[in-house]
Amino acid sequence: MSFFKKFFNKEKEEDLQKGLEKTKTNFFSKISKAVAGKNKVDEEVLDELEAALISSDVGLETTVKIIDRLEARVAEDKYLGTDQLNDFLYEEISTILEENKTVDVQDFDIPERDGPHIILVVGVNGTGKTTSIGKLAYQLHKKGRKVVLGAADTFRAAAVDQLMIWSERVGCQFYTKGMNADPAAVAYETTKYAIDTGADVAIIDTAGRLHTKVNLMRELSKIHRSIQKAYPGAPHEVLLVLDATTGQNAIEQAKHFSEAAELTGLILTKLDGTAKGGVVLGISDQFKIPIKYIGVGEGMEHLQVFNRQAFVMSLFGKTDLTEGKTGDKH
Repeated sequence: MSFFKKFFNKEKEEDLQKGLEKTKTNFFSKISKAVAGKNKVDEEVLDELEAALISSDVGLETTVKIIDRLEARVAEDKYLGTDQLNDFLYEEISTILEENKTVDVQDFDIPERDGPHIILVVGVNGTGKTTSIGKLAYQLHKKGRKVVLGAADTFRAAAVDQLMIWSERVGCQFYTKGMNADPAAVAYETTKYAIDTGADVAIIDTAGRLHTKVNLMRELSKIHRSIQKAYPGAPHEVLLVLDATTGQNAIEQAKHFSEAAELTGLILTKLDGTAKGGVVLGISDQFKIPIKYIGVGEGMEHLQVFNRQAFVMSLFGKTDLTEGKTGDKH
């Protein structure tokens, strides 16, 4: 049985393939140019490949790591043909994602606990944060979970209304204190409301303004403390939403927020609308924060649990783990 047949239905597989099409086309066109007219990997190919990876938004640090490993392989094998390059890249990209806590999960789920599972969602405006919350609520609701959405993004125009509309579409509960309320108070009361109503999950939206680092840390710390007062040990997850179309800006945002909050996972949105999907590698490698969900379309069902193997296989056009020389190692 193929990997996709085992873990993905046909529709999910097609969504992922389509979502990565622009990235795949961009990535491999640049690699093809790097090896054009060459039959072995030499210094010129390495230089061209380095430029191709950087321009695909893989990021400088991660690119250097890949090139260093490739140089070591060339030195060891003495002769590495360009026809083997894709296999090598497949292996290295798989390894990078595996090394950096990006684990394979096949379905939306939450840990069993005595009270609700509290998820705090952070990120700048325009990344698709509130939409991602709605899509996540939809997936959890579909699995029979009782979900509460908390509107702690109280300063942005229509943010509260947007989240309320999502709660109505999904069919889940909604908690708000209206515009201009104290976000920490909303987070506290949403958590209490989730406990009192026997909810399984509470997902709390937060303001998406890019503050100074000090103000961001202060605000997120205050929200975090208020949730802990309502429910010791919570929040159980802090998810950062990043827009894949922004490429290196997404990496900068990850740096900013990882310094301000104890992030447990990432949601990478709009992969279907960009050729910059290489940013997945750079973010995973630099921040050691697992990518938990990816957005591969506009529909409610187009938020997927990030699966490392499926991502790399789709990027390289593989449909079965037995394809290629290295796929079955990871």
